Amino acid sequence: MKVNTSLKSQNWCSKKIKIVFIPLVLLIGSDRSFGQEIGTEKRIVIDPGHGGIDSGAIGVNGTYEKDVALKVAKEILNLNRSFFENELDIYLTRYTDTLISLSDRSRLAKSLNADVFVSLHCNASQNASRGMEVYVHSSDSPNSKASISLGVSVLDESTGKLGLKKRGIGFANFQVLRGIVGYCPSILVEMGFMTNPDEADYFLESKSIRALAMAILMGIVNHLNTEREKFE
Repeated sequence: MKVNTSLKSQNWCSKKIKIVFIPLVLLIGSDRSFGQEIGTEKRIVIDPGHGGIDSGAIGVNGTYEKDVALKVAKEILNLNRSFFENELDIYLTRYTDTLISLSDRSRLAKSLNADVFVSLHCNASQNASRGMEVYVHSSDSPNSKASISLGVSVLDESTGKLGLKKRGIGFANFQVLRGIVGYCPSILVEMGFMTNPDEADYFLESKSIRALAMAILMGIVNHLNTEREKFE
C-alpha cells in the first residue's frame, strides 16, 4: 500500500504550534491487520452536526461548521473502506447537506443497534481559544464509563498524533447524547475552533480533514480493542 509521506507540518495557531502530519500507515500500524485487532464487526454511527439551514458556527474565513463535520464524517467512511476493507460497519446520520432533528439522530443510532455513537462538531468562542475537546453526557448510565473511555481515546489519538491542543473531557446534557447514552457509548467531539483564524484555515485543507478523520477513527478502534480485551 502506497502512502503519501510528503505531508508537511504547518502552523496551527498564532503561537506557531505545529501540526504534525503522520503518514496514515504509521497511524494504523503497518505490522498488523485491522480485522485481527477488532474481531467481531462493530457498528459505528457518525453524526455530522448541523446541516441544511443550520450552518452551525461560521468560521472567520466563512467556513461552515456543518460542512467541516460532513467532510470529516465522509472521510471516516472512505478510510474505513480503503484502509480497513470495511471492517467496521459505519453509518452516518446524514450524507448530504440536510437538517436532521436531534431526536432522529439518536433514534437512528438506536434502530441500528449502534455499538458506538460519535457526533462531530466545531467550536466557537469570543476569544482566541483553540484545540479539541470531547463531551460525554452527565448521567449515571451504565454506558457513561465507556463513553468517557471512548472520549479519552479519541482525544488522545487526535492530540497526540496531530499536535492539537488537548482541552480535555467535559460533561454536558446535550440532547443528541442524552437520547443515546442509555443504549451505547456516545461522545460529542469539538474538533477545533471556527473562530480561531489558524484552526479555521486548517479545516480548509483536504489533508487536514483526512488526518482528523483517521485520528478519530483510530481513537474509536483503540477504544473497541480495549473493551474487547476486557472480556478475553
